[in-house]
Amino acid sequence: MSDLRACLAGATTYLPERWTSMSEREAQIAAAGGGFTPPPGLITQLTGVTGVHLIDDDQQASDLAAGAARKLLADQGVRPADIDLMIFAAASQDMIEPATSHVVAAKLGLTCPVFDVKNACNSVLNAMEITQALIASGRYRTVLITCGEAPSVAAQLRICDAAAFARALPAYGFSDAGAALLLTAGATPRALPPRGILGCRFAADSAAWPSATVLHGGIASLRHRSGPEAAACFRMDSVRMRDSLRTLGRTHLHRALDELGLTFDDFAFIGVHQVALSDLDELCGPAIGVPRDRLVVTLPDHGNVASASLPLQLTRALETGRAGPGDLVALIGLAAGSSAGLMALRL
Repeated sequence: MSDLRACLAGATTYLPERWTSMSEREAQIAAAGGGFTPPPGLITQLTGVTGVHLIDDDQQASDLAAGAARKLLADQGVRPADIDLMIFAAASQDMIEPATSHVVAAKLGLTCPVFDVKNACNSVLNAMEITQALIASGRYRTVLITCGEAPSVAAQLRICDAAAFARALPAYGFSDAGAALLLTAGATPRALPPRGILGCRFAADSAAWPSATVLHGGIASLRHRSGPEAAACFRMDSVRMRDSLRTLGRTHLHRALDELGLTFDDFAFIGVHQVALSDLDELCGPAIGVPRDRLVVTLPDHGNVASASLPLQLTRALETGRAGPGDLVALIGLAAGSSAGLMALRL
């Protein structure tokens, strides 16, 4: 038998029922009274996002993660006692302490070890990388990755001028979501193509970290802001961040594929982190060459759900038959920090 690999047993997402159109978001900015109102339709024109999901006032990131996990465990017929390890992976968190994984575990009735993984929008992808290593070592056999993203609370609605609007712009496409992935240990006979996570490669340009920041953390604290409001809001130097991620994408992705002995054409489905439709044009252009027909585009209707983006696309691909048993799948992560990652797995 071959070495143990982390095999995907199931994936699901949880989307809050409250959906707000970009025209409503523009009205909220106007009503905040900062003095600046974006021209109608500008946010959608610049990002491609038509609306976002927003959590209720009494919800936390942990509620989104628990909502997705409950559905996944029920669908898979898995009991809480069957989980060996649970990882909470997200850019969002309920509070600074304790780790949000403990809050999620308590809501799910889990008694297994838990911990958090946090690397902006690559959090889930990094959690999958860690899971592969832990399962391959024989330490765990059934791992639940949960994700609860509520980046919308970091959007600054009170805007004083066009420059402040430009710094805050990406946050208006932020959308809230929960996700859960169940990974189990599996070994494939050597005569057959291996299942599970085949490999992953990551790269970082950490000098770019100042280009996207939220200085204050925790969903609870962001809801009860005090002091300068801007310190609790998302701010981005879009030019610097795009330059960093563009360089990582062009230099890292093909190198990663070469190391894995694969090409983009080998994959039935390719998930890519989605921030703006123009970014997809860049990825599918000649410099990187991701085949557009392998994508599942969720951004317009569901916004940028941070590290829940790849699970959302994967879930949609599975639900629609774009990917199924035996297919090769690629997951491409691009995140503030900045970092890029590519993971290949066979379903």
